[in-house]
Amino acid sequence: MDFLRNLFSQTLGLGSKKERLLDELTLEGVARYMQSERCRKVICLVGAGISTSAGIPDFRSPTTGLYANLEKYHLPYPEAIFEIGYFKKHPEPFFALTKELYPGQFKPTICHYFIRLLKEKGQLLRCYTQNIDTLERVAGLEPEDLVEAHGTFHTSHCVNAVCRQEYGLSWMKEKIFSEEIPKCEKCQSVVKPDIIFFGENLPARFFSCMQSDFIKADLLIIMGTSLQVQPFASLIGKASLSTPRLLINKEKTGQTDPFLGMMMGLGGGMDFDSKKAYRDVAWLGDCDQGCLALADLLGWKKDLEDLVRREHASIDAQSGSGTPNPNPTSPRKSPLPAKDGDKTTGKEGPQ
Repeated sequence: MDFLRNLFSQTLGLGSKKERLLDELTLEGVARYMQSERCRKVICLVGAGISTSAGIPDFRSPTTGLYANLEKYHLPYPEAIFEIGYFKKHPEPFFALTKELYPGQFKPTICHYFIRLLKEKGQLLRCYTQNIDTLERVAGLEPEDLVEAHGTFHTSHCVNAVCRQEYGLSWMKEKIFSEEIPKCEKCQSVVKPDIIFFGENLPARFFSCMQSDFIKADLLIIMGTSLQVQPFASLIGKASLSTPRLLINKEKTGQTDPFLGMMMGLGGGMDFDSKKAYRDVAWLGDCDQGCLALADLLGWKKDLEDLVRREHASIDAQSGSGTPNPNPTSPRKSPLPAKDGDKTTGKEGPQ
């Protein structure tokens, strides 16, 4: 009975209040809402698209994505590199790829620092990330601010279910860069970073935070994700039916049929264009540019630019490189905010 009540409530709007909180379905409308007393707790849902300007490829772009560039590993199919069964038998491709993309070789992007700024302004409730690059932590978010839905490189464990010996980041890094397959010092089984592979359960924190966070959310900001991987993609349907949802992405995504989504337990789809649209806005384009445009509308643009410059300079000083990010995340590349009828009118999508 509860299932049917929820089904009809969310798909047909029965027994629920669908209040329109945005005065217009544009980026400007979202900014005005964020400046109001109604918007105090923001949840960010982010994917690989927020890290591409740091030099880290996303997964699914046809020519530049990670899955499109794995031929040298001679995999049976691209996703096998992140499948736990394949890893246990053939860990070599994963660790070769890990050396190329190892955390600590890249600097956070404007998107990461925008999330940090949300925290400093007192509006961030939580950041749910699909990424394993740890750039949210590098940007200054604390573990309590984060739900790392697909795990983390900060710890590693022996894959032997009886052993499960834990190892730290420095131990794993030493093994990877010496081109050794990390082996447990107790039982000689393979040691795997605590990132979630296909075939593994998500961290318990994902589910516990999900239960308590989304009923409190005043706004969802979704950035750089294709919303194709479950159960992460279902998070867009966990907030109340009145909660506005902003998508900053290169194309629209999350537009599953609401009835089908509920039947499959995936939550309600996003609606940017129909006559019934009342809370979803999509800004189509580069994620960094979208964050800069929103920051500008909020009056935070200088704060964001100064934060990026200061933090990147600190990272360069610590590494001794003195070189900026190789990609255009410099605040000097800041765009002018889009005009009426331009990119701010409810568009956006995948990683």
